[in-house]
Amino acid sequence: MMLERSRWLSKYKIQAKNNSPAAQKKCISGLMLYHFGVNLPVMIISYPLLKRMGMQISLPLPSWKIILTQIIFYFILEDFVFYWGHRILHTKWLYKNVHSVHHEYATPFGLTSEYAHPAEILFLGFATIIGPVLTGPHLMTLWTWMSLRVLETVEVHCGYHFPWSLSNFIPLYGGADFHDYHHRLLYTKSGNYSSTFTYMDWIFGTDTGYKNLKASKKAEAESSSHQKKQH
Repeated sequence: MMLERSRWLSKYKIQAKNNSPAAQKKCISGLMLYHFGVNLPVMIISYPLLKRMGMQISLPLPSWKIILTQIIFYFILEDFVFYWGHRILHTKWLYKNVHSVHHEYATPFGLTSEYAHPAEILFLGFATIIGPVLTGPHLMTLWTWMSLRVLETVEVHCGYHFPWSLSNFIPLYGGADFHDYHHRLLYTKSGNYSSTFTYMDWIFGTDTGYKNLKASKKAEAESSSHQKKQH
């Protein structure tokens, strides 16, 4: 919010448009309601269920190899489940009655990552929790996974593409530029449904519009550079 209002680092901003202070306040109010009214009860209920599914809470801590292996599995599984859930939310009725809440912000910023209809929070939240439910990890692994997942979704909604963005270094990592495209377009034509990694969009061709746009911009930039050299 400070970056938007101060216009610091604006050269890295994907869209020139900024959200109004009123829109930012609405997002914060909604987040407070959702976190205390939806997320907190789910956390309270899920703790005994996860313990019953085998989650460990005592020492010793698992080795880093176990933690890393489980988290990689969670990311792959979450991407697969999230893709289909997100794509279903872009069908006409579900978009109009549920998913349109999240798309109120065509110019996303970090906090909008959690701004969504309560039904969507529960529906897509299943993709995040299914991995730990299946494996019964240590609580430390669960905390690590949840922290990484939240940081990732905040980053892809931040509205900025920095030189240090992970998408510049990690193959198939979507990043802010990839997801920002999804927010800019009409629900029937958006594509880019993936969560963290984009392999599902690549397999099913739902990133074609984004790829064409990137190719077009690259061609324009090369043409402009060539013309400048000639002059």
